Amino acid sequence: MALTSPRRSALSDQVIGQLRNQITSGEWPVGSRIPTEPELVEQLGVARNTVREAVRALAHNGLLDIRQGSGTYVVATSELAGVMHRRFADADPRHVAELRSTLESSGARLAAERRTAKDLAQLEALLDRREEAWDSGDAELFVAADATFHLAVVAASHNEVLTGLYADLADLLRDWLRDDVGGELRPAHHMDHARLVEAIRAGDGDTAAAEAASYPFMCLARPAEAGG
Repeated sequence: MALTSPRRSALSDQVIGQLRNQITSGEWPVGSRIPTEPELVEQLGVARNTVREAVRALAHNGLLDIRQGSGTYVVATSELAGVMHRRFADADPRHVAELRSTLESSGARLAAERRTAKDLAQLEALLDRREEAWDSGDAELFVAADATFHLAVVAASHNEVLTGLYADLADLLRDWLRDDVGGELRPAHHMDHARLVEAIRAGDGDTAAAEAASYPFMCLARPAEAGG
């Protein structure tokens, strides 16, 4: 069979794939602004229309948000995460807290039963990073560190379905935490997660589940002036 020139749609699919990889790999993290259209044209070596088509496709799928006059930003790490983000963006904060509590409590209970030495080492490292982020006073850094820690707790359950669902909801949960914390860290924002790690280490599923379940509602119980 004779070779033929690549179709325009095939080239566009390749560009979409490359941009998606930048997002899913974390090279372009959630909240970051991606390179401008001229920059992408230069980096990819394709026509402006092809880049524009790829960016619009990823925006349609919920991974990117095109903001006129500001740029294009990453808002989700997968198509499903994008759907979740759009579907529940305006949900009642208490309902989001209830969902987070349910998932994290189940994940923590399983983590206490199934955690490995590697899981425990990672949880300790991420707990330290969370404390360092708190001490820095950088609210966005703290939100990212806290979200990463909680995802690691759920991942230690070694339940791929639960972990995948939590990961796809992570962008929504991160937005909820970001709104709760606000732009400035205050004493009321800090919650000790060492007891959660110790319960998982000890194999105490009941305590681990109770600790994980309490965090979202402790956030909602904060006084309004304290950023809750």
